[in-house]
Amino acid sequence: METIFVSKVSVLYFRPSFMKDKIIHTATDLFLKLGVKSTTMSYIANEMGISKKTIYTHFQSKSDLVEKCTFWFLEVIHEKIDAICALDQNPIQELFEIKKFVMNKLNNDQYSPQFQLQKYYPEISQALQKAQFDLIIESTKANIERGIAMNLYRKSIDADFISRLYFIGISGMRDQTIFPPKKFSTTYITDEFLEYHLRGIVTKEGLQVLNKFITENQLHGV
Repeated sequence: METIFVSKVSVLYFRPSFMKDKIIHTATDLFLKLGVKSTTMSYIANEMGISKKTIYTHFQSKSDLVEKCTFWFLEVIHEKIDAICALDQNPIQELFEIKKFVMNKLNNDQYSPQFQLQKYYPEISQALQKAQFDLIIESTKANIERGIAMNLYRKSIDADFISRLYFIGISGMRDQTIFPPKKFSTTYITDEFLEYHLRGIVTKEGLQVLNKFITENQLHGV
């Protein structure tokens, strides 16, 4: 009897957390597919087969839900980037793998999540940009330092300075007023920017590796 009682208490204790996580996961998928503005609380509730009241039990407002989804998604990306870096591939291959992962996660040209956040939820957008800055600077500096040590990147480059330039490029290419989706696809922008970044820092040996990956990516449509 005691074991059964504890089991029931455990189920009841974890159920709210499970529902909150499920709402975050579902809402994040919808925000990415349909856009933050177009995805209403009613639509999320209908998609999940629950009431809006259930959503508001866990989130004070749509803004609160958007914020939780935004930083949960950033954490997912952070963990995956850490996992890719932990593979200890050569730094050029590492950047291609990170690009491929991010492209698979953000695969809708029409609805740029960052652009919509900036437009409709500026405070969340500012907090996200700060968190992204820390993540990108840290991972890019580590990538550059390994590339220099392996003679794939030029020894004369300033890792901190280049990392900041890289962040500016990553942030800028998401701005749809500069790169309208009808003219520049996300795939095109990302591929061109990564090649631009690498060609500016590679050595002769690094250029050979870079050309190999560019050729392979074109052949495989990555």
